[in-house]
Amino acid sequence: MIKSILGTSAIALVAALPALAQEVDRTDWPTSFTVGTASQGGTFFVYGSGYANLISEELGVTGGAEVTGGPMQNMALVHTGEAAMGMTTMGPAQVSIQGKSPLAPGLEMTNVCAHFPMYETPFHAVALSSSGITALSEIPAGSRIGFGPAGSTGDTYFPEMMTALGIEYERRNGGWNDLGGQLQDGLIDVIGFAAGVPIPQVAELEASNDVNIIEFTAEEQALMTSLFPVSNFDIPAGTYASLTEPARAVSMWNFAIVNCDLPESFVYEATRVIMEDNARMMQIHSSAATTVFENWDKNTVIPWHPGAARWFTENGATISADMIK
Repeated sequence: MIKSILGTSAIALVAALPALAQEVDRTDWPTSFTVGTASQGGTFFVYGSGYANLISEELGVTGGAEVTGGPMQNMALVHTGEAAMGMTTMGPAQVSIQGKSPLAPGLEMTNVCAHFPMYETPFHAVALSSSGITALSEIPAGSRIGFGPAGSTGDTYFPEMMTALGIEYERRNGGWNDLGGQLQDGLIDVIGFAAGVPIPQVAELEASNDVNIIEFTAEEQALMTSLFPVSNFDIPAGTYASLTEPARAVSMWNFAIVNCDLPESFVYEATRVIMEDNARMMQIHSSAATTVFENWDKNTVIPWHPGAARWFTENGATISADMIK
């Protein structure tokens, strides 16, 4: 079952040199680790590859990024232990813990623990300017919309959002790079992105095409927040070259996750490395601006790993006992 979940995910491992500032108990530490990310061309892959390398460099444990189908698959991989770490979004995390994941129906993924807050995932659409589509309500019936990899956050929620807005569409799946190529070639009409901004693939599209960043209206935002676990979000002007004013969107929080069986001291040190060097995290991806202590309380779904909880409580967080594994 695990192999069928993983598929043919690629694993890129990097060797690291020990860089611990002080001696810690390394009893039972893993000799290597992988971080489940998502498809190449998306924010998860860039962010996850970067923080895997950072932990490797600082703790001297070989680690790297693993290309996956995104948040839903990462929950499965981390639960089974096939990936020690990963990245997920609150919506997919909630349904996976409840045993409602489409990848493994009935399997309650309760061996997944929270590691640290990442950033919000805005939902917004992109079309070529030549399509004439400037608003969600202008998407023609039967349009081919790419929602990202099957089982990803975008694929889980964006189609339901389109249906709620009365938009008829043909569903297409694929990695962000692949969907970007299909949009340029006229094989699809719109991409519904759900990823931390700026999304690398959107910037690549802008480099050779005129594109429209399609925002939600205030009324559409209100409907989305009433139906789904999302909140209002403004994509700042200048995030993309073609975005001259803030764009309304809706968003969902992302958290890094770890297998609950990892040693407490290892997860504590990995948490310290990430949370105490935001400048390095910002070099990895600008979305890490929200990877800060103050956002620990954005997790209301995933129980904390004891090692991560120890770092956050030492720094002032108040985590209830029932939210620590």
